[in-house]
Amino acid sequence: MILLSYSSKIHAQISPGNLTFAHAKLEGLSNCTKCHVMGKQLENSRCLSCHAELKTMIDGNIGYHSSSDVKNKNCWDCHSEHHGRSFRIINFYPDNFDHNKAGFKLDGKHSQINCEECHQTNFITNSLFKKRNGTYLGLSTNCVSCHKDVHQNTLGNNCASCHNTVMFKPAALFNHETAKFKLSGAHTKVECVKCHMKETLNGKSFQKFAGLQFRNCTPCHQDVHKGQFGENCVRCHNVESFKIMNKNTFDHSKTRFPLEGAHRRVSCVDCHGENLLSKPKFAKCTDCHKDAHFDEFTVNNVVTDCKECHDVFSFKTTLFTIREHNKAKLPLTGAHLAVSCQSCHYKTNLKQWHFRNIGIKCIDCHENVHGTELTEKFMPDNRCESCHVTDDWKKIHFNHGLTNFKLSGKHSSISCRDCHEEKNESGKISFRFASLHLNCTTCHNDVHFGQFNSNKIGSKPVCENCHGYDNWKPVKFDHEKSNFPLKGAHEKVSCSSCHKKVTENGNVFIQYKLRDFKCASCHA
Repeated sequence: MILLSYSSKIHAQISPGNLTFAHAKLEGLSNCTKCHVMGKQLENSRCLSCHAELKTMIDGNIGYHSSSDVKNKNCWDCHSEHHGRSFRIINFYPDNFDHNKAGFKLDGKHSQINCEECHQTNFITNSLFKKRNGTYLGLSTNCVSCHKDVHQNTLGNNCASCHNTVMFKPAALFNHETAKFKLSGAHTKVECVKCHMKETLNGKSFQKFAGLQFRNCTPCHQDVHKGQFGENCVRCHNVESFKIMNKNTFDHSKTRFPLEGAHRRVSCVDCHGENLLSKPKFAKCTDCHKDAHFDEFTVNNVVTDCKECHDVFSFKTTLFTIREHNKAKLPLTGAHLAVSCQSCHYKTNLKQWHFRNIGIKCIDCHENVHGTELTEKFMPDNRCESCHVTDDWKKIHFNHGLTNFKLSGKHSSISCRDCHEEKNESGKISFRFASLHLNCTTCHNDVHFGQFNSNKIGSKPVCENCHGYDNWKPVKFDHEKSNFPLKGAHEKVSCSSCHKKVTENGNVFIQYKLRDFKCASCHA
């Protein structure tokens, strides 16, 4: 008896009562852990593992179970068990339920219908909810889940953007101002059905609202001009009236060619003819204007439009900047930046502007003042930039070391003009380069008056044998290499003792090259 009583008490602690009909299949000691966690309190995750449809709604933060009444509560706070087979585990009363907490407010016609009219199994699309007979869950808030889409899915499924819950007709919330085609002028007086006519789709008739063509007037209005003026009716008409605007009131800015600059001073007749019916081309300036550049800017048989360089205010001004010019074959640098355009591009004799094939070499615009004085080696292809820069013609960057006369000593500090500039009797300056000889006597007077000329015909004195380039002192002369090496007492004799001043042909100079070396010539 004590054992039986004890066993009954244990059973009472483990199973305090029968489960409801909904959970009856879970009865039995072997099924307890399907809901309970041994040694712990119940867990919501155990409930939601079976009621997956509720977990979907809770995770999506939708429906009554995501409202403030239920959120953060345990399932068993509302749905407790072990109270007998007939216990009302879902304590739900449709008549007293606050539908706002389900995430769908009942207003308008929805507040006047029975619950069963909406909460039908055939309106549920989610298969998880369809398994639950008599459930109030699983309905979508989209109108088309309960109502037939009379628009044949041409307007999407957001019915509330146009309709309210009071009635479907008229679409009280629709505002034509929010549509792509706003109603204005005479359009505000036209009945909807005039534009939104009934059509057939999938074998069913419906009134078409979306997809109407309105890029121009012709889908609704007949073109009485039969295409003469194109399809852009608003160039001449407005939505208030089809009355044609006359030339005094017509707003040309509404056309594809607004009148700007000098075009404002042009008569309408000049472009449109006497009856203003002609439709002139205006894609390019040359449609109306003569090409003043004689096809110089024609590329692949296409004339470059004038607006690339000119504006509508005057053809005399140009939009072609120095930056653009620097993209051409001849970038403007140095002094060229200060030269006017016409200096290079306007041919005075022809009274014409030319831009192509006018040359990009210096010689194309500048005279070669050096003539044949500069050879091809130092001025290849008449390229002045071999020595000059565009900043200043007087600046030279020539490397004299490339010639047969390297500048050293005093020669490296003198001006180029000292050697290469020459004035004639009339004072005209010319420059000598190739015609200059390498002999010192080309620039310097021979103070020795031919003493050091060789015996060769036409030979010149070689000053470098004795002199350097730093001064006139004979630092390179070595008496030992002469025809009379100094020995003995001769080493102590001053130069002037042997080399005396003489006069020949009226020239006074020191005799360095003695005619003979006999002792008697110097000693009595």
